[in-house]
Amino acid sequence: MKTNKNNNWFLLESEADFEAASKRYEQLKDAEKGSEAHKEKMLLVHLIAQYEKKLWDLPEVDPVEMIKIRMEDFGYNAATLAKAYGDRGTISKVLNYKQSLSLTMIRKFSQLLKIPAECLIKEYPLKKAL
Repeated sequence: MKTNKNNNWFLLESEADFEAASKRYEQLKDAEKGSEAHKEKMLLVHLIAQYEKKLWDLPEVDPVEMIKIRMEDFGYNAATLAKAYGDRGTISKVLNYKQSLSLTMIRKFSQLLKIPAECLIKEYPLKKAL
């Protein structure tokens, strides 16, 4: 862990550092703006984003294709996503470009598939219903 007893953070250099920073962020996510905890939270956001950017050399593809790539990487299928999200029919529509990703899906799939949320919010074309 790259902190000292005063919670001074340094660059995240390992998965353990990343996990510790993510865990600490979860503890601070509701910190009151302007407080020391809020300042620490904002620093963690920056450090986590930098680590993710360095770690994930993700291809330039639309969000649905990104999800499919990561599903394959992790050995997941549509049922796995449905367990995380709770609706198999909606997952099928999204994976077949018939429905857009919702904010809830973006949050859950970002965490489950280790994809930065900014990669999932990009616009992409849907297939028109016949």
